[in-house]
Amino acid sequence: MAVDQLDAVFGALADPTRRALLTRLTRGEASVAELAAPFTVSQPAISRHLKVLERAGLITRTRLATARLSHLRAEPLREAAVWLAGYRKYWEESFERLDELLAALQDGGTDRSHAGDPTEGSSS
Repeated sequence: MAVDQLDAVFGALADPTRRALLTRLTRGEASVAELAAPFTVSQPAISRHLKVLERAGLITRTRLATARLSHLRAEPLREAAVWLAGYRKYWEESFERLDELLAALQDGGTDRSHAGDPTEGSSS
């Protein structure tokens, strides 16, 4: 995926209204009026959101008589997920190092607590 398109995809996904529109489009194509129905914003505002999604390649739009229908195009989402997956190894390794550090701290804490315990060891 080109860097510019990746930027456009993440920019489009940064807005909760646009994410909700994509979620709605998983159920099938819809007109601007159908997409705008659950929101308190105007149809022109929804149209602007749809243009952002279209520029990012996340939807396509077709005309049917007087209606403009939007269709989900999920491929850019898959490509963004693949890009994000590249960081999964980094995070897994980071969590493993953190687990090791926590285990070492817990073991060290156990050893120190017994070292100063006057009831253990010699009987005077």
